[in-house]
Amino acid sequence: MSTAPGGAEKRRPLTAAQRENRAGLAFVTPTFLVVLVVVILPIAWTVLLAFQHARLVDIQGMGLFGNWTADNFRHVFGSPGFWTSLVTTLIYTVGSTAGSVALGLVAALALRRPFRGRGPLRAAMLLPYVAPVVAVAFAWEVALSPQYGIVGEWGRRFLGWDQPPAFLSTRDHEVSLLGVEFEIPLALLTVIAFEIWRYFPFAFLFLLARLQAVPEGLEEAATVDGATVTQRFRHILLPQVMPVIALLCVLRFIMTFNKFDDVYLLTGGGAGTDVVAVRVYDFLTARYDVGAAAAQALVLAAVLTVLLGVYVKFFAKKVQEEA
Repeated sequence: MSTAPGGAEKRRPLTAAQRENRAGLAFVTPTFLVVLVVVILPIAWTVLLAFQHARLVDIQGMGLFGNWTADNFRHVFGSPGFWTSLVTTLIYTVGSTAGSVALGLVAALALRRPFRGRGPLRAAMLLPYVAPVVAVAFAWEVALSPQYGIVGEWGRRFLGWDQPPAFLSTRDHEVSLLGVEFEIPLALLTVIAFEIWRYFPFAFLFLLARLQAVPEGLEEAATVDGATVTQRFRHILLPQVMPVIALLCVLRFIMTFNKFDDVYLLTGGGAGTDVVAVRVYDFLTARYDVGAAAAQALVLAAVLTVLLGVYVKFFAKKVQEEA
């Protein structure tokens, strides 16, 4: 083996592939460290806490491994209102997701053609999404107040209300339609309406960008052939935006299923709006039970994983084919 004059062994020069591998590793390492610290370690710590008797006052003195137990999960599944809150979460998520995507599609269709004032109107569309959630939640609370809210005043003036309903604190409200009386979950519907209004700009931006990429010749040819507005939308525009709609539904479903701040700021989880994310917060702050809160968070993640697995299994391939 050849050696250098000083006795040190000569190093072979690195090949191009080895240099590329080292450069790639240098670029990936910072991202990996951030993901490890911000994502992987908190998830691992949550899993450990979910299988231990962990109280908030004891959290600092706990070791990495304690006495393993499944009591937290039995406590979560057996707690009053758990299954009701899970159904409420699904209703809230599906309604908010479908409504925000549908309203975003309507707004994108309305603003895709040039007209005077389109720029300011587009900018105004983004206000619900970019405004601080605390500010807009407070504005809705004031507007929906039965004592001094503007919605109640409009109801008295134009709809003949004697007493405006308490939108954010009424669990079930009786309404009459065509002589048929039935009850609606008023607070839950109000929270869903808030979610739709706040997040439809998210869908609006994606759908508007896709609609503007549709070749104008397709619609012009369909118009020449005598296609109506409805037919052009159904057979030309809708197939073009369906992959984007599917992606938006998945993203909004994930975001809304884990939503906490909107519901908590508006109702505190009361009046039939007790979603699972609020229950996790209550377990942690009201009962100081960190283990039960971690267990319920894992249950929430497991349910979301199952739902996304159903989407990937039955719908993802079809959406890719359409794209």
